[in-house]
Amino acid sequence: MKKHLATLAAAATALALTACSSGNPLASSAPASSAPASSAAAISIVVGSANFPESEILADIYAGALKAKGVTVSTKLNIASRETYVPALTNGEIDLIPEYTGGFSKYLSADADTSTEAAALASLKSLLPASLTALEPSAAQDKDSITVTRATADKYSLKTIEDLAPVAGQFVLGGPPEWKNRALGVPGLKKTYGLTFKDFKALDVAGPLTVQALKNGQVQAANLFTTDPSIKANDFVSLEDTKQFFGAQNVIPVIQKSKATPEVTAALNAVSAKLTTDVLAAMVTKVVVDKEDAATVAAEFLSSNGLA
Repeated sequence: MKKHLATLAAAATALALTACSSGNPLASSAPASSAPASSAAAISIVVGSANFPESEILADIYAGALKAKGVTVSTKLNIASRETYVPALTNGEIDLIPEYTGGFSKYLSADADTSTEAAALASLKSLLPASLTALEPSAAQDKDSITVTRATADKYSLKTIEDLAPVAGQFVLGGPPEWKNRALGVPGLKKTYGLTFKDFKALDVAGPLTVQALKNGQVQAANLFTTDPSIKANDFVSLEDTKQFFGAQNVIPVIQKSKATPEVTAALNAVSAKLTTDVLAAMVTKVVVDKEDAATVAAEFLSSNGLA
């Protein structure tokens, strides 16, 4: 009897080992009759963001939508500017980042055509490194702007960026440090509008330092984002971009091709389909003005749109 029991135990062990060696190591130990594990669960994605509130909100939204589909997600937020996070995206330190069609295109090539939404999207797709892909753009846009105080606009009759040409030599322009050398910054403004400013003052990325510098006269013109609630709150004037220098700036997820599975792509595109400029601006206001937590605001967006 003991010999018979030992033989049965050995056979059972052999069968178990055979099943483990031939099966999917990521599969659960559920019975064969149960539903197979989602392929999304086998994907691990690191979502990054730039160093300003809107980018963090968008990163939290895209990350949350993926988590809701069973994807393993982690975040690396506030990774400085494109000069820092684009190499990280290209080499795989991060897998996904919310971007802007025109801004990213101009970063990749100063000659990129971003004059319309379609042109900016086509430019971005043609310029991306081979390892990356851009998914569906959202309707939401957040553009760079050259913004002045109401007093400055009235004093110099400023309505458009072109109107700055006669007085730019008297003005200090404020913006993020990278603006000094970016095509979508000081050099581009000189090339497109013929603007030569008295000086350039490096500040933050369209944040509180820039707002304060504009208010107290340290700078007479500044780079602010069009969704920034500080523009309305301070009665600032964003000058019309008559030559479409800043172009179309639709929010768009850019991801490593190897991570853009059908499930991941569908989840991210579903987010983009719900984003509008007004919705985005409202979320930025909650974080910047009302001091709400970005992750909380992102979770509310996902829940209210059936994406959580």
